[in-house]
Amino acid sequence: MSKHFLFALSLSLLFGCSKPANDAGTPPPSTASVAALNCASATLSSTATAGVAFTATGTLPYSGGNAASYGPGVAVASTGVTGLSATLQGGTLVSGSGALTYTITGTPASEGVAQFSVSFGGQSCSFSLTVGADGNFTQYGTPFAGVPDRPDAAIYQVNMRAFSGPGSFSAVTARLDSIKALGINVIYLMPIYPVGVHRGVNSPYAVRDYRAVNPEFGSLADLRTLVDGAHSRGMSVILDWVANHTAWDHPWLAQHTDWYQTDNTGVIIHPPGTNWTDVAQLNFNSAAMRVAMIRSMKYWVYTANIDGFRFDYSDGPPASFWRQAVDSLRAITTHKLILLAEGDRADHYSAGFDYTFGFNFYGRLRNIFSGGAVGSGLDAVNATEYQGATADQQVVRYTSNHDINGSDGTPLELFGGQAGSMAAFVVAAYMKGVPMVYNGQEVGLPYRLTFPFTGQDIDWTLNPLLKEEYKRILSYRAASAALRRGALTNYSNSNIAAFTRVLGAERVFVVANLRNSAQVLNLPAELQNSTWTNAMTGASLSLTTQVPLMAYGYLVLRN
Repeated sequence: MSKHFLFALSLSLLFGCSKPANDAGTPPPSTASVAALNCASATLSSTATAGVAFTATGTLPYSGGNAASYGPGVAVASTGVTGLSATLQGGTLVSGSGALTYTITGTPASEGVAQFSVSFGGQSCSFSLTVGADGNFTQYGTPFAGVPDRPDAAIYQVNMRAFSGPGSFSAVTARLDSIKALGINVIYLMPIYPVGVHRGVNSPYAVRDYRAVNPEFGSLADLRTLVDGAHSRGMSVILDWVANHTAWDHPWLAQHTDWYQTDNTGVIIHPPGTNWTDVAQLNFNSAAMRVAMIRSMKYWVYTANIDGFRFDYSDGPPASFWRQAVDSLRAITTHKLILLAEGDRADHYSAGFDYTFGFNFYGRLRNIFSGGAVGSGLDAVNATEYQGATADQQVVRYTSNHDINGSDGTPLELFGGQAGSMAAFVVAAYMKGVPMVYNGQEVGLPYRLTFPFTGQDIDWTLNPLLKEEYKRILSYRAASAALRRGALTNYSNSNIAAFTRVLGAERVFVVANLRNSAQVLNLPAELQNSTWTNAMTGASLSLTTQVPLMAYGYLVLRN
């Protein structure tokens, strides 16, 4: 568990006695009166930290009391830092000097100064509460120094429930060597949190507690062991984060109903435009909710020493939230964090994400394998998916993931068996972006892992030769700076994806037949009569004016 260090609380007075026109928060009693309120001497019983639920008792000295009784007031909302309120407790004035008692509650939306303007007995004043910065968590372990740069990532998605019979962290830890040998340097864990039960469908994306481990997978200690094992093998670990909504039995629904979106009758709703009735839509107009959400993200960076997040349904929350979240996470200077948006909005780049999701590239591959032309269509998708990208921001490219596998089919179903699936993967891994592999696709799993992923597990003994082919493809990408960072030139025709990646003196030529029949690529003049080396076999190959390819055949050439 984590340990917070709360920042010291300071009180300052903005004082001015006057006859108020009215105090909507605390109406003056009809008989009670004081000569002065002394906000400069106000005291509170505890300290306040941004994003942390706060309750305190405050005392506000007065002079010139007239010994009258008075009832409790209504809540006075804070200004400046929002999310807090001060409520006068009922009592009886003393004759002369005494103190009023206020209860201050809420969750400060940010660090800074929260001001409370109060009035009583014909006088008014303001007192200010300084809210400390987000409390520091205790760092578990040593922040990982081997997090890859954006273009160098090769991501592996782990679906814990389907990964093994036990469906546990320890089962993943036991296969870390195998994942590493595949050519992976980033492991992405699907949601690890307790799953909602109320109105639930056993979805791991219905999160009941952002700061707990699902006991189905093991303990926090087991998660830490997995992360430590990955780090010791040179791999980063990122967690799936569901920011748009929570399970219906998340504690926030009982504690902060204003943190959720409602219909015009005040009833909390599920995400609009979806059939996700097992989750409740969060209200991103709530500054306090945003801070609490981001604080929970930070919890895992420190408590489990993880290396970033894949943010589920990133196209749901507004860009302003993502900018706030990314800026807050980047402020953790001890960690180099991987931030992946599972979305394709152009504003994800300006929000500061490292990666967006290649929905359109996958869709284009599906179209091609359904008979659509290759041609310039891949160029068009590259232009669309990279619109707004700066520096080395990247798109994650894939031929499978947990959604696709369950709903559309396995790579074998979608891309023409083993041979076609590898031709598709070469294009996804090499053309532009970073590759992602879904657990099980490397062994050519012939059956789907269907929601909620509690059925058939992965048979890791299948198709060892196919797994070796995935290794060769990913290993060569890791060895080739041109494939990771080189300039792209597209030479595709209607049936064959063909392109070069060039960086300095290194040139890679990729040719992949995306048809289940033999095809020929006519070479442009700049590639004719050239000599290359087959990057997979080391054999020399001289090209003339054409490249013939068998059905679903591909070549990766370098010179």
